[in-house]
Amino acid sequence: MRVVAGLDGGGTKTAVTVADENGAVLHAFEAGPINLNGQPESSVRQALADICSQIGQVSPGGIEGCAALCVGAAGISNPAVSGLLTAGLRENGYAGELVLVGDHVTALSGALEGRPGAILIAGTGSIAYGRNGSGETHRAGGFGHLIDDGGSGYSLGRDLLSAVVRAADGREEPTVLTELAFEQLGISSIPELIGFVYDKDRGKKDIAALAPLVFKACETGDLAALRIVRDNADALALTASAVVSRLGLKDGELALLGSVLTKSRLMRETFVERMGWRQPLLRCIEPRRDASYGAVLLALEKLHP
Repeated sequence: MRVVAGLDGGGTKTAVTVADENGAVLHAFEAGPINLNGQPESSVRQALADICSQIGQVSPGGIEGCAALCVGAAGISNPAVSGLLTAGLRENGYAGELVLVGDHVTALSGALEGRPGAILIAGTGSIAYGRNGSGETHRAGGFGHLIDDGGSGYSLGRDLLSAVVRAADGREEPTVLTELAFEQLGISSIPELIGFVYDKDRGKKDIAALAPLVFKACETGDLAALRIVRDNADALALTASAVVSRLGLKDGELALLGSVLTKSRLMRETFVERMGWRQPLLRCIEPRRDASYGAVLLALEKLHP
């Protein structure tokens, strides 16, 4: 029996699925992160060694019995990233077919089980990606928090901070976001808030961590928070619609992924409403499978071209 493996390399962990040549799952587990951004090379190599070891334990013939393996990870187009992943797998005995793709590719494959359609991912960042029946693909968004990522957790957090300072100097109405932000950050003044934002060690995840406060404020009917949700839902609808229109998927399916859309009912419902105005025939769905199984499907294509 030949087996294949799919890896979804996230920022904090790697989800791994091992399946037989018919796609039946044999084993699924989690390992350390293999994303080189924010991880020392030694940690990535150790994670790859652990992954190969566990795959080998469920594969007849050990790791050498794994016929195809697909890795989905951010930054895969960077030669340093792809080179490290390839070397790490080969050094630990993996000698089969190797597929390296962006994590949005494996997410699409899993969410729609290999069928045509599109996905929208809204987590710390945001991106839409799709593939039509002719095999054409298109992505929109995903160009980073400095110039893009509308509708993401970072965008929501940034807009919250903007609303707080604008309310403080009278450009906007008072907002409960001020109290909520001060409480979460353990501060009591605007100067302290500015110190938090512009601290040289501040990262985008620190800003994105404020996003849930927007949804909490919406429960009180706060106008600033409601406006932030509406504007970010519009940004996501614009991003997703660009992919749907380019690929001719207007009567297809759009799978919704990422914490912004899965953990906030208000954000999801507002997005679906906004998306419906742009693409009335499109169906927004839950992902059918996760990205690690999507990677399995891409690995299987190597066995059954």
